[in-house]
Amino acid sequence: MGSTKHHVANATSHHRFMHNETELMPTLRQQAIDLFLATLQAIDIPAALRARITTHPLTIDHRPYPTVTNIIVIALGKAATPMAQAALEALASFKVEGILVSPTPLGGLRSFPASHPLPTQASLDAAQAILALLATSTPTTLVLFLISGGASAMVEQPLGHFTLEDTVALNQALVHSGLPIDQMNTLRKHFSAVKGGRLALAAAPAFQHTLLLSDVPEGQLDVIASGPSLPDTTTIEDCRRILPSVSLPQNLEAFFTSPDLAETPKSDHPAFAKATWSALLSSDDLCREAARLATAAGFHTVIDNTCDDWDHRKAATYLLSRLKALRQQHPRACLISAGELSVQLPPRHGAGGRNQQFALVCAHQIASNSQPTAALSCGSDGIDGNSSAAGAVADETTWHRATNPAQHLETYNAHPLFAALGDTIQTGPTNNNLRDLRILLATS
Repeated sequence: MGSTKHHVANATSHHRFMHNETELMPTLRQQAIDLFLATLQAIDIPAALRARITTHPLTIDHRPYPTVTNIIVIALGKAATPMAQAALEALASFKVEGILVSPTPLGGLRSFPASHPLPTQASLDAAQAILALLATSTPTTLVLFLISGGASAMVEQPLGHFTLEDTVALNQALVHSGLPIDQMNTLRKHFSAVKGGRLALAAAPAFQHTLLLSDVPEGQLDVIASGPSLPDTTTIEDCRRILPSVSLPQNLEAFFTSPDLAETPKSDHPAFAKATWSALLSSDDLCREAARLATAAGFHTVIDNTCDDWDHRKAATYLLSRLKALRQQHPRACLISAGELSVQLPPRHGAGGRNQQFALVCAHQIASNSQPTAALSCGSDGIDGNSSAAGAVADETTWHRATNPAQHLETYNAHPLFAALGDTIQTGPTNNNLRDLRILLATS
């Protein structure tokens, strides 16, 4: 995971000092933190990518490319840097050029700074550079797309005559809409010249291979980063069904309702005749690794992703109820859950994100527990909403230790509460993005 290990080591020692300086045994809060950080360290993105590529002859995912003379690498998203670095190492014997859009630059590729969750001028500049480079492709070029979550904001070029301010307004409305990620990205795809398969159009007639780090539900690869190089499974009609759930400026709403709105390319488009794609890692890998570590730590462990894309309050009730049932049968129980929860923000709200808000809801629900219970929720990318934290951890004491917790809950201002308690998890950017991970622990 590259630079992540440094941040993770700091986070681990910080929390151990704060929580366990006088304790012989770690609290459940600390055990949850340790499990999360160890899971991040165990996910090795470069190793997974290098295992997919062989040379002499060149193959990717067992597909041979015997006629390729040059390679273009387009690496986008929160995990783009470790993916690109591994690819450059594996392809060292080939002529390679490319573009990286990531939080961390990398020598050997033209790099653009990443912006998330809202696009910036750098997002527009990156899109223009990518389209210009892809225009140089030939029938013997291989374009290797390395895609991870977050790139919807990092790379953008609107269709039509829209300004950066218009583009930001669309993304701002989507982020605050409470819509599931697949619906948000349906609108993004149809707004963009670089999403919904349109980079594949730009790369034709080259060979194309896309490796994706999945931050979306299983089976929805074209949702990742709004599917820049994959056939789009969504339609204009889908956009128009979603529109009533989003409050957009008039000019943007008129764009989506216009009879001239262009459809995205589908799987039968000629641009995909020489294109393949696959998931490199997904949240399933995150869950399996967390479960392995929790089992090794002596917990009876269950993975339950039923509440993926649920409202955060409903998810908290469901997962805590499931954990309670497990604890009745096992003295040490662990429930692992991955995916993103929905939080519909009011116009005026505080600092935090869906993970910290979920943790605070859990704190409220377990405040009367007589048995030890801990609930951790963190983004594997190290970022939660508009805060500096990856997420937070709560236990049966959190609500009672906090000042005015009900007000923080009501105003969606979870970050200051957890920060004051020392219960945020700070990793910094992890160069990873396999969705959010929730770890719930209970003992008798």
